[in-house]
Amino acid sequence: MLKLIKHHMESISGIEIYPLISFIIFFTFFVLMLIYVLKADKKHMADLGALPLDLETNTPDHEKEK
Repeated sequence: MLKLIKHHMESISGIEIYPLISFIIFFTFFVLMLIYVLKADKKHMADLGALPLDLETNTPDHEKEK
């Protein structure tokens, strides 16, 4: 099975660039996300982290009227 796939991949011209492009896209995204996390405001991140636990801000408006 692997020989069949390998043969078809070798017959496609220019296919060797796709793994390199995929790696560059992944690596760039990873580095950009790392920079974003390191430069992000820590208080804002703490507020975002507390959102699921904060009942007053997560309560829908129709339930607040009760």
